[in-house]
Amino acid sequence: MDREYYMAKALNLAREAAEDGEVPVGCIILDKDNNIIGRGRNRREKCSDATAHAEIEAIREACSKLGDWRLDECSIYVTLEPCPMCTGAIINSRIPKLIFGARDSVTGSCGSVIDLFSENYGHRPAVFSGVLKEESASLLKDFFKDKR
Repeated sequence: MDREYYMAKALNLAREAAEDGEVPVGCIILDKDNNIIGRGRNRREKCSDATAHAEIEAIREACSKLGDWRLDECSIYVTLEPCPMCTGAIINSRIPKLIFGARDSVTGSCGSVIDLFSENYGHRPAVFSGVLKEESASLLKDFFKDKR
């Protein structure tokens, strides 16, 4: 499986978010056969919803497609290290593999600020960080530079 290929798909969603004035984070979820079954991007501003994160959107879509809340044969790709809420959603949906791009020194909950996966929640996915991290970080940096 080509992690860069799938992260590039998530980056396309992050770019869409940026074009809409949202923090550029994108996410995809793959099933066991590497089919994309969930897509998401930040929509907090558009939806006026603090929970409208890319990961939450993608998890909701994947659950709906599979007809199950358990995503225990899936992989999640996200351009930015998940926050506490999204890390919790990954734990609760039983996703066994997380791949992310850039680290988040403000809310990153997979090792940057805290590692929620190291806590005793009963589910601990494999984590692969730094996939297309330069592209992910650059997109975020440019977005915030333009905002200031």
